[in-house]
Amino acid sequence: MSERYEVSISPHIRDDDSVSKIMWTVVIALIPAFIASLVFFGQDALRLVAISVTVCVVTEYVFRKVRRRDKTIGDGSAVITGMLLAFCVPPTLPSWMMAVGAFLAIGLGKEIFGGLGMNIFNPALIARAMLLAAFPTAMTQWTHPDAITSATALGMVKEGIVDALPVYADLFIGRVGGCVGETSALAIMLGGLFMIFRKVIRLEIPLVYIGSVFAFSALLGRDPVVEILAGGLMLGAFFMLTDMVTTPVTFRGGLLFAFGCAVITVAIRNWGGYPEGVCYSILIMNAFTPLIDRYTAPRRLGSMRNNKKK
Repeated sequence: MSERYEVSISPHIRDDDSVSKIMWTVVIALIPAFIASLVFFGQDALRLVAISVTVCVVTEYVFRKVRRRDKTIGDGSAVITGMLLAFCVPPTLPSWMMAVGAFLAIGLGKEIFGGLGMNIFNPALIARAMLLAAFPTAMTQWTHPDAITSATALGMVKEGIVDALPVYADLFIGRVGGCVGETSALAIMLGGLFMIFRKVIRLEIPLVYIGSVFAFSALLGRDPVVEILAGGLMLGAFFMLTDMVTTPVTFRGGLLFAFGCAVITVAIRNWGGYPEGVCYSILIMNAFTPLIDRYTAPRRLGSMRNNKKK
């Protein structure tokens, strides 16, 4: 009986990953889309990303200091929020509006709920929805990479101007009008594959979302390739549906979440008044995340489905 055993509480399986390491991995994964934004939109992309990230980081620092909480600005979460928000706005958005949106993303989208890990909705998408409601004209002014004003591909589909749609190659590479960091499907996919390789996200969730939108769009008579390459679908699939805080933690729950987002996205694009539906579909499904987790949680080992005596 000379051997001694160490008894500890769970978790018993430990890993070298940390919140900070995961967050900075996501930041690295966003770099290809950032580079693509610089190539296609130049100084405007740099201006908006710089303002958004700076205001997000400063806002988080101030909120944490005022509330006397531990500083979390070094974990990279505010940087991710700032980058994603800047990626979701038009390149012509005025700087002060970008600053307002970044403040709302952290202040109302994150810190008001208690900080990292406590927010219900995706902070970047909350801020984008607020900016669209407050400044609809500025948030729907699109420019082509050639510096000419033009409608987005989804806007053309909404208006029935299908003959003027960009070719698939331009949609894939990103030489189209749209938001700062959403136009290049290629760059976003490179970042997504990097996260999958680093095991930060699972392939199944973006695959279910993209595949479902493709299938439903084809059934409704829309060009499914345009539907998945245009707008914010790729950015949402790889960087927002996979958010560890606002999406289900269970595997089955994640698949159900992705499927629900696909249904709502296609519904808004087809029958809504707005040509894009990714932002609102994710926010709506965020509200159902606790319910999805509750009904898709695996059974505990040794537990019974029905505790009634037979």
